[in-house]
Amino acid sequence: MLVYFLVACDRLEEKQEKKLRQNLPELQAALRAYAEANTANQVTLIDACDSDDCAEWELGIIQPVKKNVHLNFPVDLFNDLAQKHGIDCEVGSIEEGVREPVSYFGAHEGRGEASLIAEYLGL
Repeated sequence: MLVYFLVACDRLEEKQEKKLRQNLPELQAALRAYAEANTANQVTLIDACDSDDCAEWELGIIQPVKKNVHLNFPVDLFNDLAQKHGIDCEVGSIEEGVREPVSYFGAHEGRGEASLIAEYLGL
């Protein structure tokens, strides 16, 4: 199963958007480092943050998973980023190129739990 994790960039309050813009380089670096460290696991970086409108940004990763244990590292990564940068995250599956969100977690949504996300994904 192919899953994705995205930093929530839309429907932000002005204060949240400002903080996201300030933290963007650090978020990009952390996700790039994770993707590069996990190329053997076919982790792909999503980094489309060129627009002036941050609601159009897409920042995250795509990763194949076969077992719920494969969710531990990306969930921990996004929980850490959420705590450090005050962001929320979207996680879901990708089937035939279409993203289907299953859960949201983070600074405002609450800590993500890999076991619950695995259930939502049907792993």
